[in-house]
Amino acid sequence: MSNSIGKSVILTLFGESHGPYIGVVVDGLSAGIKVDEEFINAQLAKRRPSLNIETSRVEKDKYEIISGVMNGYTTGMPLCIIIPNENTKSIDYDKTKGLARPSHADYVAHIKYSGFEDYRGGGHFSGRLTAAIVAAGAICLDALKKKNILIGTHILRCGKVNDANFNNVEEEIKLINDKDFPVISDCDKEMADEIFKVKMDNDSIGGIIQTAICNLPVGLGEPWFDSFEGIISNALFSIGGIKGVEFGAGFGFADLTGSTANDSFTYKEGKVVTKTNNSGGINGGITNGMPVVFNAAVKPTPSISKPQDTIDFINEKDTTLEIVGRHDPAIIRRICIVVTSLVAVVVCDILAQTYGKDYLK
Repeated sequence: MSNSIGKSVILTLFGESHGPYIGVVVDGLSAGIKVDEEFINAQLAKRRPSLNIETSRVEKDKYEIISGVMNGYTTGMPLCIIIPNENTKSIDYDKTKGLARPSHADYVAHIKYSGFEDYRGGGHFSGRLTAAIVAAGAICLDALKKKNILIGTHILRCGKVNDANFNNVEEEIKLINDKDFPVISDCDKEMADEIFKVKMDNDSIGGIIQTAICNLPVGLGEPWFDSFEGIISNALFSIGGIKGVEFGAGFGFADLTGSTANDSFTYKEGKVVTKTNNSGGINGGITNGMPVVFNAAVKPTPSISKPQDTIDFINEKDTTLEIVGRHDPAIIRRICIVVTSLVAVVVCDILAQTYGKDYLK
């Protein structure tokens, strides 16, 4: 089982949704990085359910840093964070043991792990583990900010409601990072209404999120198999709710000509920039100094209260399933901070590979 990502800055997840703890180990961070526990708490709060359109399972996320930090700074040793699970209702999952919840990992986990998997709340596959990613990502985001590298994610589309695309990227990143409901324009109420409608119908909804990274140096990434977008995509697809990724114009390139798709280079105040950013800040797998911008498709939450056809894979028969419990009708708001956090870890790893582990000190 692979639970780690990174080469120089390596993040490893552990724990299960209904186990005593979830947690993360980050190895490879240089000594001397400031750890702001108030900022970690603020980031975890962005992931926590807080609206009437979200799950009623609310964890306090009272994390504890048990190694790698002393007197508020990283020591250079493996940094370990644990977060207790205090609000679990495992009995809900005893009733559905052996039933393959559609679009969940129940069946494949049962086969892969020979029936020894923790099925409660999805076990190790659960989105609950993303809280640990957010805690680790907060430290990385703070370190990147000191290099003026900013990362932000907003909801680009949910249902029939669309937000604006990134335009004034740096200012808009600051704007959305100060919001609980991350949108650029004032469309949060309309999006919340879209989610509430499906909730009332015992259903769920997905959407598209958009992430931007600004002020990256030119030259990050490699051609072919370690391209910048390839490394980012690998991280994004580790998040269970992400089912599609596009950089820059993405699939929109299919409808463009070369003369309209190409990003012309020019000098602006002595700096090389491109007049457009259809390539999303990447050429040949390598950052070109423009903001890296990408969209990710978020699937509807698979746990819904409508009756669904499925199988009982223990008794080997067809059956129906009506899921009970505490579930989000949409994870799109809460997944934004998860994506931002994981991307921050990956960017720190790429920078450490390129410039050395002490670059973020």
